[in-house]
Amino acid sequence: MTYDTKGVWRCYEIKVSKSDFYSKAKKTFVGHLNYFVLTKELYEIVKDDIPKHIGVYIGGICVKKAKKQELHVDEEILKNSLVRSLSREVNKQYKSGNPIAVDALNRQISYEKKEKEMYQRDYRQLTKKLYEKYGRDWENKLLGG
Repeated sequence: MTYDTKGVWRCYEIKVSKSDFYSKAKKTFVGHLNYFVLTKELYEIVKDDIPKHIGVYIGGICVKKAKKQELHVDEEILKNSLVRSLSREVNKQYKSGNPIAVDALNRQISYEKKEKEMYQRDYRQLTKKLYEKYGRDWENKLLGG
């Protein structure tokens, strides 16, 4: 999973065999753009069964672009998940004793935490403005309920 500076989430699923591709295991495509990562041989076998909105990477090259979707999960959940994943990676790198990798991952975690705080602050400010303008019962007022 990746998250870019424009707020776009990309999710990737690595499939290594035909049985893996067709397994009943839950697909984790929750991003705006979702991709399978396949071998060329597997792609030739399954290409007709790949949904139109799912992209494909083969050997680091995008051979089929994904179509942008709405998020299927709250963005805050995705950000928290990413921060936890980064934290696990930092712990692995710290235990490896590689200071350059540790520093890089610590910077990335710090950046993600600051961005999360910024989004939370923006959300609170927008909610406050909404309440000031329409009151706490804004949904009924705006939707005529």
